[in-house]
Amino acid sequence: MPGVISFRNTLSRTALGAAAGLLAAFTALAVAELLAGVVRPAAGPVTVVGGAVIDRTPAAVKDFAIRTFGENDKAVLQLGILVVLALIAMGLGVLSLYRRRAGAAGVLLFGIVGAAAALSRPDSAGVADVLPSLAGAVAGAVTLYHLSSRAAPSRPDPAGGAVDEDGWSRRGFLTAAAATAAAAFGAGALGRFLSGRQGQGAVASRAGLVLPAPASPAPAAPAGVQLKVDGISPFVTPNRDFYRVDTALSVPQVDAGTWRLRIHGKGVTRPRTYTFDELLARPLIERDITLTCVSNEVGGPYLGTARWLGVPLAELLREAGVRPPSKGGPADQLVARSVDGMTLGSPVEDVMDGRDAMLAVGMNGEPLPFDHGFPVRMLVPGLYGYVSACKWITDIELTTFDAYDPYWVKRKWARRAPVKTQSRIDTPKPFARPAAGTVVVAGVAWAQRRGISRVEVRIDDGPWRDADLAVQDTVDTWRQWSYPWQTAPGGHTITVRATDGTGQVQTEERARTIPDGASGWHSVFVTVPQTSGPVPPQGPVRQHHP
Repeated sequence: MPGVISFRNTLSRTALGAAAGLLAAFTALAVAELLAGVVRPAAGPVTVVGGAVIDRTPAAVKDFAIRTFGENDKAVLQLGILVVLALIAMGLGVLSLYRRRAGAAGVLLFGIVGAAAALSRPDSAGVADVLPSLAGAVAGAVTLYHLSSRAAPSRPDPAGGAVDEDGWSRRGFLTAAAATAAAAFGAGALGRFLSGRQGQGAVASRAGLVLPAPASPAPAAPAGVQLKVDGISPFVTPNRDFYRVDTALSVPQVDAGTWRLRIHGKGVTRPRTYTFDELLARPLIERDITLTCVSNEVGGPYLGTARWLGVPLAELLREAGVRPPSKGGPADQLVARSVDGMTLGSPVEDVMDGRDAMLAVGMNGEPLPFDHGFPVRMLVPGLYGYVSACKWITDIELTTFDAYDPYWVKRKWARRAPVKTQSRIDTPKPFARPAAGTVVVAGVAWAQRRGISRVEVRIDDGPWRDADLAVQDTVDTWRQWSYPWQTAPGGHTITVRATDGTGQVQTEERARTIPDGASGWHSVFVTVPQTSGPVPPQGPVRQHHP
């Protein structure tokens, strides 16, 4: 029995050590969050370490994360960081039972890693950003050293209790642990409160904003752009459903009252800095534009159409003295910078060729949501978002492609990225079991700046058949289509392809998203159940137009 008792005591001590490590990690994060609430929320260790991980992750891995986890990729990364931190913290807690200084030093080392990550971020505010990680690490190290002394190897107590080598009972450990947890919880709560207060100005500035009427309103969408087909994507994507793909672990909350935009660089003869109110005072344009993410796989969800309100970007550039390369301008790349340090590069020629490139301030009749770039974001129709759609924009620099590689180009994505002709089947869904009879196959097709002139559908290896097209709004928006299919029992593969306004047929060649967008035909497999006897009437086929 002595061996069994010894094993139980060892197991108990190990559990106490692991608990001490977790409490130390919790304390470190809570104190760091408290300091981040004083300095700035983006300086929190989980945010800066997560951002550093994103920056150093190969493009193929990022692409995998987006494909696998979708818009939850950031939550998965943060959860992963916390899980790894918890496991290491438990290990350090067990180590500290026997080597207290080594365990505490391990916690301090994590603080140094967090501080280095903070300094490496493109939006780093300098020395102030290292304070949360360092202060949190010191608090965590002290906590671990203190708690581990109360969970040290125990020896019998003449009174029948358990007393460790320093004379502390296990009841003392539990008391100290409870007090530590309560203090850490209080520090974390105060930190969240302070972080929230920092964002109150931004929230208030958006809530109180009344967007001016556009000088050039978008024409009403023509009748027939929205098909009456169940399961098809709505022509206009609601803000709450609009895709979000970016690298920001913490969504920037920028006060419109303090926001500034600087335009400078090569070929800028009249550098300018604009306030938000100065932009709103200018003539605004309103346009329906479909945005597409380069991470969108064939048939993927990362695109949507909204009615955008903003300032024509080309006019701002011309006022600054910028000329496109075709007119002798020295700069061929426009680098847009976000408040979080993200950089995107757009061809100056595309921005100034007459398309509705803009600095958007409104989306579907309301100020931009924070997730989508409030107070101002950039968008250029016909280009994938990573070279055109800078959120939370604060700086525009004119330069050349030879002189500077923005964020994604440094990670082997293409410098120039026009949107490819693509189409998608929205209904029926993959592996659906549609009833026998007439089934309406429907979806969307897009080729921004070129428009869609034709969509074809193929059942299995049969001939291509023309789909019915919804009315085209503009060449900058997607176009809905539908095809009435007379089903036959069994499994079937439905394939779609589109032809753009130039007559170019969507390529069958499969390509991954890297380096300049996916290509290939979208297909879904469905199974039509067997029926006995004549096929019952299915009722009238849905009309394809309103």
